[in-house]
Amino acid sequence: MRASRRLLACVCAVLTGAALQAHADAVLFDLSKATVADVQAAMDKGALTSEKLTRLYLERIAAYDKKGPAINSVIALNPKALATAKALDAERKTKGPRSPLHGVPIVLKDNFDTFDLPTTAGSQLLAGSIPPDDAFVVKKLRAAGAVILAKVNLSEFAGGGGSVSGATDPEVLKAGAIPNGFSSMGLQTRNPHDLTRGPAGSSGGTGAAIAADFAQLGLGTDTGGSVRGPSAANGIVGLKPTHGLMSRDGIVPLALTFDTGGPMARSVYDVAVALGVMTGVDPADPATKKSAGKFDTDYTRYLKDDALEGARIGVARDFMGRNPETDRIIESAIATLKQQGAVIVDPVAYPDYLLQGKQGLSTLIMASEFKAQIADYLKTTAPEYPKTLDDLIARANDPKTGYRSAGKAYGLKYTASIALDLTDPVYLAARDQGLALTTSTIDALFAKYKLDAIVYPTSPQPAALISPPDGAPRAPTGSATNIANQTGYPDLIVPAGMTVEGLPVTISFFGPAFSEGKLLGYGYDFEQATHARVLPKTTPPLAGDKFTY
Repeated sequence: MRASRRLLACVCAVLTGAALQAHADAVLFDLSKATVADVQAAMDKGALTSEKLTRLYLERIAAYDKKGPAINSVIALNPKALATAKALDAERKTKGPRSPLHGVPIVLKDNFDTFDLPTTAGSQLLAGSIPPDDAFVVKKLRAAGAVILAKVNLSEFAGGGGSVSGATDPEVLKAGAIPNGFSSMGLQTRNPHDLTRGPAGSSGGTGAAIAADFAQLGLGTDTGGSVRGPSAANGIVGLKPTHGLMSRDGIVPLALTFDTGGPMARSVYDVAVALGVMTGVDPADPATKKSAGKFDTDYTRYLKDDALEGARIGVARDFMGRNPETDRIIESAIATLKQQGAVIVDPVAYPDYLLQGKQGLSTLIMASEFKAQIADYLKTTAPEYPKTLDDLIARANDPKTGYRSAGKAYGLKYTASIALDLTDPVYLAARDQGLALTTSTIDALFAKYKLDAIVYPTSPQPAALISPPDGAPRAPTGSATNIANQTGYPDLIVPAGMTVEGLPVTISFFGPAFSEGKLLGYGYDFEQATHARVLPKTTPPLAGDKFTY
């Protein structure tokens, strides 16, 4: 009898141990925290399919985008998304995955051309416009096996295309005011962290959608801060790459001297994966020739926990002092960088002439190029659509059109009034000599202090209200983002913390041309030390978002 009891006890112990080990080996999949690597691991184990993942994201969009908090980030869902995901699942079984993005759902800012979905640049004047083909980077993403889930909202014509940016006359600013996150096509997008606040521009729909967990990653575009502002306001990771690292072919232009696409995601890892898929020289975009021999196809190899060790990081305090909570979080972030082994050079002062002139330089070039370059793009649209800036102005200001943005209608006229011809000596001086001064100044700062990167708060203040009190025009934020566009240099944004009001604050890692690998490494090291990103309170997990396998 004793022997039987001992045997039973041993059997129970073995079974209990096995159960405990099985429990210990179980993996928790959490959609809000999962990276592309986590997604692929779950798919490799058969615990997840692209079809299931696509359904999870579609369920979140159904619950939170037009219903519930009504984030309203989506302009158009792809009706073929599930069918595409299912086909990619079948392909995985027979041929294996094409890339780390195989079967991964993504969203696109609605100024990236897609052959099968309308591209509107957020304007009802382009409603229903189907481009002749995909943008270069969209082709690359599809070839890698990504699932295009939706086109998402943006500040119309990327914000600066027809705006009163740079104006000082209060009456002009008031007449051209547009709510934060509004377009005549997509209407108002809300910030999922606080529904009274906007998602920032111009890639606000991408920022809000990724923060709210509507897709694994997304694409934005950046001309003066349009990837980085929404990344900051919505508390996600974003990258403005070096000018020429990503092709602009098939992107509705704002100002090609500054324009670039950029990946946005909830993790540095996902941004690194997406970037590697999209790089490459494109014959249709001469700017990409600069990247020959300098681009990478796998930026994840730079992601190391000790990447900050010994790196010389400068602190640009010229862009602090506007908000106590932002400053508190950035001070903590600087301390973390130091703890991770970075050599902190504090402060790195930007010359006053650079700070005073940066907005005017950007405005002059942007207005002039938009007038000419939007016409070039409109030539690719069907005959019924506008063909010039004057056509856009006429239709936007025609009562018969029922145009939904009085501020943009005014802004388009204002842009036309200040835009110079691209042969104008003043424009050429600004583009050729003005930008060279900005670039040489930044190069001098990097050389003087022997810096690997410069950090600053992406936005000196947290997410702004959708509409300021009493209709007052929004004051300039004092951000440094347009300096990265004027130099063409890369800028990586990483969540740094939350204010007492529950609003995100991010830190920017700004580096020399084609230093994306280093910046992604620094950002990854910082991210792993802080884990500062949070899922917005208005879009909590749904029942199927977490499972164990």
